[in-house]
Amino acid sequence: MKKVEAVIKPFKLDDVREALSEIGITGMTAIEVKGFGRQKGHTELYRGAEYVVDFLPKVKLEVVVKDEDFERCVETITNAARTGKIGDGKIFVTQVEQVVRIRTGEVNEDAI
Repeated sequence: MKKVEAVIKPFKLDDVREALSEIGITGMTAIEVKGFGRQKGHTELYRGAEYVVDFLPKVKLEVVVKDEDFERCVETITNAARTGKIGDGKIFVTQVEQVVRIRTGEVNEDAI
């Protein structure tokens, strides 16, 4: 099993969720986060004062999928989240050792 973590622009969340649902991936966690990469933030004017916004709002998605599904998952997220502009985000893939469904006690692929 693989854990796919994607940091994307917030307004792309629904597009990504719908695209993943279309390929049969329905379970995910979405977390509001802040961060920056090459964007390095920007300056804004508020009540006449200029200030630097270092961290930009993002959404972090976490999805655990079977090994055979992760490439399709990554491709789907990439296509749905892409705007072609800086700050589109990143995807991280890691190996998952074990999953347990708390309610039933099912483990690993049966639990996802």
